[in-house]
Amino acid sequence: MEYGPDDQVERDAPAAPFQQLAGILRARVKRGDWKPNRAMPSENALADEYRLSRPTVRRAIAVLAEEGLVYAVSGRGTYVAEQEPEAPTPSG
Repeated sequence: MEYGPDDQVERDAPAAPFQQLAGILRARVKRGDWKPNRAMPSENALADEYRLSRPTVRRAIAVLAEEGLVYAVSGRGTYVAEQEPEAPTPSG
């Protein structure tokens, strides 16, 4: 399922909360909510915002890190990675 940047985590949805949050954060990164090489909100801040536990937030961020969308700096936080421009789709 595709998630938008303004979606909320739904407890009764078929996808696990960390998967939903990963989709929401992915959409926020792609929308440009956080600039490349700038810190995202802390795990605690995201846990408060989405009413989730820190381990759930950490797991969602790990998904984004595996995809290369974010990277962690020890003792500093999670940062948005430089994004490759999307390739234009061929027309017609």
